[in-house]
Amino acid sequence: MNTRRKAVSLGAAGLALCMCVTLGACEGQLPEPVQATASASASPNLTTEQEKAIRKQLLEVIEQCNNAKSADGLDRAMSGPELEIRRSELAVAQKTGNLDPKTDIPDAITQTIIPTDSGWPRSVFTITTTTQDQQSKRLLVFDQESARQNYKLWGVARLFQGVQMPKFTVPQIGAQMGTDNDDNLKMTPKEAVKRYADVLQNGDKSQYAGDFDNDYLRQELATLSQTVQQGMERNKGTQTQTFEPVDGQMRIMRAADGGDLVVAQINSVWTRAAGEGRESQPASDSEKALFGDAKATSTMRVTYVNVVALYIPSAKANAKITAVGAERQPVKVEAI
Repeated sequence: MNTRRKAVSLGAAGLALCMCVTLGACEGQLPEPVQATASASASPNLTTEQEKAIRKQLLEVIEQCNNAKSADGLDRAMSGPELEIRRSELAVAQKTGNLDPKTDIPDAITQTIIPTDSGWPRSVFTITTTTQDQQSKRLLVFDQESARQNYKLWGVARLFQGVQMPKFTVPQIGAQMGTDNDDNLKMTPKEAVKRYADVLQNGDKSQYAGDFDNDYLRQELATLSQTVQQGMERNKGTQTQTFEPVDGQMRIMRAADGGDLVVAQINSVWTRAAGEGRESQPASDSEKALFGDAKATSTMRVTYVNVVALYIPSAKANAKITAVGAERQPVKVEAI
């Protein structure tokens, strides 16, 4: 993506890579409607016209906050991990004077997947077009917790370049939502997200690395970690990253082929110790803005919110689990 970057030194090590992973500049393959496999009596909870009206209202509120560079009132339009991420992005914009281009959410879409399930909570998955500056399509997750609550934008994942998205039933029928313990898959969504977090933390050394296709997020994190490690070793410093799924922060939609498209929040903590009596400094413009005027010490701890979109094939499919998109943003930077 065309996101602004500025390499910032970490002790004596200059970082050439951004902490906010770029996640690819081109959209993936378009998901195409297929013949419905659901019962003919099934019907979506919203019309496409209603989804459009809801989305328009929410994006207008978000745009107002963006223009003001203020999170005041943002919780009227956002919830879950996206609320945490956008609050951080706006806090950074207040310091830098500019909102990162990756925050752009196009108002035009390529497909909406509306659930047929009755009851609440319920989610709507919507895939946008590319942005005006040709950043990748966004997978949007809108959530309604109960009949008395309004829909809010719960999650956003930028699609990776060249990904093959699953197919869903035609809009007139919609799709069935899934649960974190769905069976008849390669593994349950809950287990898949847990294992993917281990892969993000341990890379190819993870015992679960073979369960997943390689993807852009894994590649970027591995490259970033290696670059930082080279600088750390010169000053006898250390770094660790831990990744942990957040309970309850997972939304799932069943695809036409029986697989699941899963969007989940994984939080991570990156601890960096400069070594040899040096101070550990923020390693990106976003980290620097969030750290502000706090006093640096030898060790810095940065908390990130990661939103990942995984496609889990059915147990019968000859395919691995694939990450199709993600978002990553630091939300807390502290000297310890």
